[in-house]
Amino acid sequence: MNNELIKIEQAIIVEGKYDKIKLSSIVDAVIIETDGFAIFKDKEKQKLIQNLAKTKGIIVLTDSDSAGFIIRSFVGGSVEQSNVTHVYIPDIFGKEKRKDNPSKEGKLGVEGIPVDLIKEAFEKAGVTYSKTATKSKEITSADFFEDGISGGKNSKALRNELLKELDLPLRLSTNSLLKLINIFVTYDEYKKLVRQCKYNLSIKKDSAE
Repeated sequence: MNNELIKIEQAIIVEGKYDKIKLSSIVDAVIIETDGFAIFKDKEKQKLIQNLAKTKGIIVLTDSDSAGFIIRSFVGGSVEQSNVTHVYIPDIFGKEKRKDNPSKEGKLGVEGIPVDLIKEAFEKAGVTYSKTATKSKEITSADFFEDGISGGKNSKALRNELLKELDLPLRLSTNSLLKLINIFVTYDEYKKLVRQCKYNLSIKKDSAE
């Protein structure tokens, strides 16, 4: 099927939102933007990338110009080398359709590279993947409410238990947790975690009585 997505387990690090939009039409994976050079000062995102490198592994896919290589070097150098895979797009000169003028070096960025060349770049880097017809099911606020993570009498205790399991700060808001949990775990893994957290709380309750 031509509309099948490539399912990649590692998180993919790209420079900007248009790169993310392009990749989202090709891969089913966690995709994180560096927002260009903003990553140099964004300690929270740096920590997120480091955590993803430890738990999933990361793939760095930046533009082939000098700015892209600076960002690639910074991100790649901030994690254990065994947890990072570098994927390189070829040097192709041209201009993306949305832009009035080409980039400073005249090269196409990730967003402008043809799909087949991006897939080929993954293969050359040794990235393994499988095919999937649709994206993985997303965890939503409705799931949180249904599972008691929000809106219930014991929601705070259950939410804190879930945050502990994910090694996330207890002060994290429900909305922030919802955003991050879709990055760290799949829907099925989330369901298992909720069951585990409820079991943990029941054990604590029994012990206290």
